Amino acid sequence: MTQKLTPTARRMKAIRDKRAAMTADRKKKKAENQRKRRKAIKEGRNIKGKDYDHKKKKFVSVKSNRGNYGKGTKNEG
Repeated sequence: MTQKLTPTARRMKAIRDKRAAMTADRKKKKAENQRKRRKAIKEGRNIKGKDYDHKKKKFVSVKSNRGNYGKGTKNEG
């Protein structure tokens, strides 16, 4: 579901998102994920619609990975 933002808010969010995506830490994570995806494809695995889960160390559905397995964004403990 997309956010319903005003044109000004949409522009400001694009600036924030771009700044976050260009940080050294984010670039490192993106490169790591690209390597894992390319390796999995070379191994003949079907990873369409899946994201790499760093906790489980494997590819899982986007829905379960981003939903934190039903826990949402709640903190542990």
